[in-house]
Amino acid sequence: MRDAAFPALALNRLAFGPRPGDAEALRRDGFERWLDEQSSPPGDDDDGAREALDACRLRIKYDAGDSWAAVEEMRPLASLGKPIDALWPLSDGKRPFAGPERQFPRLEVAAATLIRAVHSRWQLREVMADFWHNHFNVFAGEQAVSASLPAYDRDVIRRHALGNFREFLEAVGRSAAMLVYLNNRSSRAGSANENYARELFELHTLGRDAYLNALYNKWREVPGAAAGRPSGYIDQDVYEAARAFTGWTVEDGAGLGGEQRLPATGRFAYVEGWHDQYQKRVLAEEFDPFQAPLADGRRVLDLAADHPATALHLCRKLCVRLLADDPPERLVRAAAAVWTENRRKPDQIARVVRAIALSPDFAAIRAAKVKRPLELVASFARAAVLDLTATNGLIGELDGSGQKLFGCPAPTGHPDRMEAWLGAAAMRRRWSLILGLAENRWGSGALDGTRLFSDPVTAQEAADGWQRALHGAEPEEATSRAILAGMALDPAARLVPGSRDGDAKLRRIAAYAAMAPRFHAR
Repeated sequence: MRDAAFPALALNRLAFGPRPGDAEALRRDGFERWLDEQSSPPGDDDDGAREALDACRLRIKYDAGDSWAAVEEMRPLASLGKPIDALWPLSDGKRPFAGPERQFPRLEVAAATLIRAVHSRWQLREVMADFWHNHFNVFAGEQAVSASLPAYDRDVIRRHALGNFREFLEAVGRSAAMLVYLNNRSSRAGSANENYARELFELHTLGRDAYLNALYNKWREVPGAAAGRPSGYIDQDVYEAARAFTGWTVEDGAGLGGEQRLPATGRFAYVEGWHDQYQKRVLAEEFDPFQAPLADGRRVLDLAADHPATALHLCRKLCVRLLADDPPERLVRAAAAVWTENRRKPDQIARVVRAIALSPDFAAIRAAKVKRPLELVASFARAAVLDLTATNGLIGELDGSGQKLFGCPAPTGHPDRMEAWLGAAAMRRRWSLILGLAENRWGSGALDGTRLFSDPVTAQEAADGWQRALHGAEPEEATSRAILAGMALDPAARLVPGSRDGDAKLRRIAAYAAMAPRFHAR
């Protein structure tokens, strides 16, 4: 049921939280209209996000080495728009680059992610980019992945985040970031590497629930296989799919035999001499030998993208991200039907997200998810109108919170269930993040208490006012009481905005209000 609390609920799920006035605008203009606008963002950043990105500077420092001079400077986010060949030299371990230089692209993309989450008008795209980065996770601690991360973020994840999944899947499979991370760039006929093929089935498409190897050893035994519609996949499918992707590689300077070498650009390459040309069988489909270049791999992507298990797996993940750790099965299946009906549409993903958002369950389910650290930072900055910029200190604190952007080594990405973010240590880090933001510990932007309070207020009024501003609801008496007791403040104590003491107390009251459970729920 869409009640007075619904606009804030929607903006905490489909955006990184409301700014002042956003909930009222959504209520006035209509949720469907907001969804339609957000589902078709332009390709570029809006003016506000672009200005914040252009203004950001990150510190880089390292000592002199045998082949480089010492560096200590503040740098703009210059890698975000560069083609991959301009950054690929950073991946070459034989070239003279200091370690911080090789990791700087990852730092820049992390900074841009934070800035866009706070400042971008196109909030749904930012939410979905975060979702897909986690789904198609790569580990940028590896220098070649770090060098390819700006292109992966820009040309793969963000470009396709609300588009067609089959097109998205191929863009991921051809990206240097994924080819390096899951080792397919070294996959050759006769020694096919299975890493990418296995994660393609297990994580990217059909899902673990469709892995049936514990039950069946032969492809013919899988239910539905005889009719060409297997209900799941087994190891045989992984092995055969790995053969289909041999020769999909990266222009990384590798030798081709004799005097020939690939260029060293980081761009996708198909080396026909490395491809296993013989017949294959994947998901009960026969592949004839000696197909056209890329045809075997593309057919695997077709089969995986169109499989009914993929629709269920992806729609369940979307419902988990947007609604609850354990979403209603009826909603998952309804979303999967929309997914399948629109599998050839260019805006397939946007249509599915819209169907989930307009479902009765979306409005009815409340407080069934908790904000992960990125969401917590962005939603606090947006609600408190904090002109946030990304800094090394803030990114480092976010890394320490457990959600290191582009730094999760496992292909599963960061967990998306509440228990992963609510342990005692995790809660301390969450509170530290909020308090540090409010007090500008990392130089990421000062909180202006005079925006909310232009005249002197009592401590009670401040605690109540920050709850209204941050929670989008009437203050809870118990929360106000806890804030004032924790700060040893008399409710009638007079706080003067603009004064040193008054501003310090107002900022801390804001932080404590944001530590309340209902600010963490979405």
